[in-house]
Amino acid sequence: MLVAAVLALAPRAGATEVDALESRLAGAREEAGALAAELSESKERLAAAEEEASEAAAREESLTALLAEGRERAAALSRKLNAVRERLAEERARLRRSRQALADRLVAIYESGVPSTATLIFSSGDYDELSARADYLRAIEESDSALAARVEQVRDEVRREAERVAELEARAVAYNGRLAAARAEIASVRAAAQAAAAEQDSIAAERADSLTELKVDIAQWVGDLEAARAASRAEAEEEVGRWLGGPYAIPTYIVMCESGGDYSALNPTSGAGGAYQILPSTWVLYGGKGAPHEASKEEQDRIAAEIWADSGPSAWVCA
Repeated sequence: MLVAAVLALAPRAGATEVDALESRLAGAREEAGALAAELSESKERLAAAEEEASEAAAREESLTALLAEGRERAAALSRKLNAVRERLAEERARLRRSRQALADRLVAIYESGVPSTATLIFSSGDYDELSARADYLRAIEESDSALAARVEQVRDEVRREAERVAELEARAVAYNGRLAAARAEIASVRAAAQAAAAEQDSIAAERADSLTELKVDIAQWVGDLEAARAASRAEAEEEVGRWLGGPYAIPTYIVMCESGGDYSALNPTSGAGGAYQILPSTWVLYGGKGAPHEASKEEQDRIAAEIWADSGPSAWVCA
């Protein structure tokens, strides 16, 4: 109780500094916790962005392969179309030759006329000749009709084939266009994901640096706080030492309470005198001469020490 009372009376030297350091440490620890949480979130977002960029790159690679395949298909269709066009040109040349032959034949028929059945009969020498001429004319007519039909058939087939190849080529071009657009879109997504990953990496690095710096500051502040607390304790202990010890024969705080340390102090009511406020009867009992407040410092200290040795603090009210 005595030490506690003295500590309560002792000034709190350095308490303000200790409180300020503790407050700063509490704030720093909260900030460190927040930074650690943000750093964890940044790392999670970074991992997600990197995964998204990886998926976009894989998708882009797949689309690149599909685009190459589409281009090969378009090239094959183009070659097929060229071959068909060459055949078409050949057939058209045949068509022109056949048409020319038909035209020449029509001119010949026009100039010589088409032999009638009566002419064929009367101009034939016998039945065999008549039959031969009839067969020859019928063969010419059938050949002309077959040639015209074949030319028309080839023309239609070539036109249909050309239309089909043109349609396939248009589909291939459209397919390549869609693939190219998808590839560009995915490349954009990948670029955005890579940019986001780079940004998150930068943010994470910045927060990690801030957290490291804050940890260094916290360590320094913890050291400062311990030093301040040690200084505060040392000052308190020094103050306690001054109040419990000091230049007097009994604890200083009792002397300060009794007389304020004045060796010539006199209590007019009780007659107690001197720094230790010793009653005249007690003073005489311990061999004192004259009044206590008139005695020398050495004499007062000696008798006070003897009283303390015999009775301890109970001899003083302030104790």
